[in-house]
Amino acid sequence: MICRSSPYRTVLRDNAVPTIFDLTSHLNNPHSRHRKRIKELSEDEIRTLKQQKINEAFEREQATQELNESNAQNAVSEEGGEQQEEKSVPLTLEERENKDYLKSLFEILILMGKQNIPLDSHNADELPEGIFTSDNFQALLEYRINAGDEVLRKRFEMTAVNLEYCSKTQQKQMLEICESCIREETLREVRDSHFFSIVTDEVVDIAGEEHLPVLVRFVDDSHNLREEFIGFLPYEADPEILAVKFHTTITEKWGLNMEYCRGQAYIVSSGFASKMKVVATRLLEKYPQAVYTLCSSCALNVWLAKSVPVVGVSMALGTIEEVRCLFSRSPQLLVELDNTISALFQNNEEKGNELKEICRSQWTGRHDTFEVLVDLMQALVLCLDAVSNDSTVRWNNFIAGRAFVLSSALTDFDFIVTIVILKNILSFTRAFGKNLQGQTSDIFFAASSLTAVLHSLNEVMENIEVYHEFWFEEATNLAAKLDVQIKLPGKFRRSQQGNLDAELTSENYYKEILSVPTVEHIIQELKDIFSEQHLKALKCLSLVPSVMGQLKFNTSEEHHADMYKNDLPNPDTLSAELHCWRIKWKHRGKDIELPATIYEALHLPDIKYFPNVYALLKVLCILPVMKVENEKYEVGRKRLKAYLKNTVTEQRSSNLALLNINIDIKHDLDLMVDTYIKLYPVEENPSNRKLNDCRGGDKIQLPV
Repeated sequence: MICRSSPYRTVLRDNAVPTIFDLTSHLNNPHSRHRKRIKELSEDEIRTLKQQKINEAFEREQATQELNESNAQNAVSEEGGEQQEEKSVPLTLEERENKDYLKSLFEILILMGKQNIPLDSHNADELPEGIFTSDNFQALLEYRINAGDEVLRKRFEMTAVNLEYCSKTQQKQMLEICESCIREETLREVRDSHFFSIVTDEVVDIAGEEHLPVLVRFVDDSHNLREEFIGFLPYEADPEILAVKFHTTITEKWGLNMEYCRGQAYIVSSGFASKMKVVATRLLEKYPQAVYTLCSSCALNVWLAKSVPVVGVSMALGTIEEVRCLFSRSPQLLVELDNTISALFQNNEEKGNELKEICRSQWTGRHDTFEVLVDLMQALVLCLDAVSNDSTVRWNNFIAGRAFVLSSALTDFDFIVTIVILKNILSFTRAFGKNLQGQTSDIFFAASSLTAVLHSLNEVMENIEVYHEFWFEEATNLAAKLDVQIKLPGKFRRSQQGNLDAELTSENYYKEILSVPTVEHIIQELKDIFSEQHLKALKCLSLVPSVMGQLKFNTSEEHHADMYKNDLPNPDTLSAELHCWRIKWKHRGKDIELPATIYEALHLPDIKYFPNVYALLKVLCILPVMKVENEKYEVGRKRLKAYLKNTVTEQRSSNLALLNINIDIKHDLDLMVDTYIKLYPVEENPSNRKLNDCRGGDKIQLPV
């Protein structure tokens, strides 16, 4: 308690906890009347006390100043002339020119990265023999020379016109330094924040090699949750090797301390899920607090479907994505689909309009993707058939060809039965998954509903014969509507080589090969992704005032916050502080609204008065399952998608990609130059390089 009228100087300690005092209790307590009172000071006594404090402060300041001066003199005498010698030796003319030259090269590389200009403008195999053509880097370098860059002009004025000014090796070395320096700017903020989470996106092709995009989540100094792209990791087919390299890259190459990692999530393409789960398991063994969670940017049902280890499911998901891509690249094709939907849904225009709207969005990432697909199946098949059979020149050969292939894939009974069974199984997790991507209160209450979801799926598993019969009947009805024959997959029949069991029916085959393993897998996957630790963390969301309000302020976060006890600045005072936090919001003013998100709570002006609550909210905020409230701090993933969409596979570069995606991060050219000089002190002497003169074929030695 602070008494503003007191003559004494009152200072709060850093770990002080705001407390509510009852200042009227002594009135009803007869014993308090005889309590000894503090002496009231006169004005002269107050003036004397203040003067004493001023004198003491002045004496302390003088003593500190004298101590600092003596320390500084000792330090100078110990280091002696070493520093003076360094300062007194200026750079030679050659060293200064070399630094200016390297700075110009780095400026060109950074420009190319930010503008997404590939290093190579053409394929060398496409050029006739004996023809020399500059690549993009050299073309920009020549342009800069022509624009008046004296440093570059002096460097290359005596160089042959058919010489590469900067070798591929040197370009690669410089790009690696650019990438490292720009990444370090983000990693420095992550280390300052202490706690972070790791998120990976789908495996991508970078110049013919598979890479794993890696993003990091953290809360910055301004209390904003950010998700930043920090680089690509070469993908390994062996999950154990991938786990080791993943850990080594993050800890040794990028310098992050995994002891501060509080969450990990992996968005993967179908077929890669099992391997990334091995990575998650190995990290959890070393760092138990790096909770394995779902990522907020991926719908639960889509994530579960991609993780199912059934080949038919993987193929079906690939086909669905190809269909979406074909229609999204052609507005004319979308109009054709609209017309087909209108014709089919004449008696239900509202449903037809809803489907048209869905087709213009990223519908393959929705919670109800498979329900939408089943509703659209007939329209998609009719539309694709019309395009592929069109004898006019209305459609180009590519679209007509893809329409024919995809129509054949959609009308395969194996595809039809797969999407119908997935639709029915995932209907049990749809509402649960939708809540996980909702408001903070939705996520909190979703954690409590997991038990009911698992109970329903276990009930399905116990009665799989009955459920599968209904699912298969729905699939056969859809197949009949599309005039598709019900049969066993051709691949399976061929593998039996005439030994096919006559009693094996399509219904029994799909029950054993699809329904049973899918239900079993989804039950286990839900248990793995929503571990006891993960659920405890989600229960701590009752710290958010709006959730507190819905619970009538009758919450018990301290029981769930045990897992984060070592992350708190003052764990011993947690219980008292949580009590004050509840009282603050329970007795708020009528015109004060309860903060509805962690983002709003972190930006409260008095949040620093609750250091333990602040620390807990920061850790909960970075869990990958929590969405980034402010879209401008989620640009890393969006720019990554844009880079991959706008850059052809052959021209992608992991180094240039980082420069392009992190376009707004500051860069220090002097640091890049100094780093390069330290790493590569012996510069390749141009006078020792030889090349074929494209005009005569003779080998020439270039002058310095």
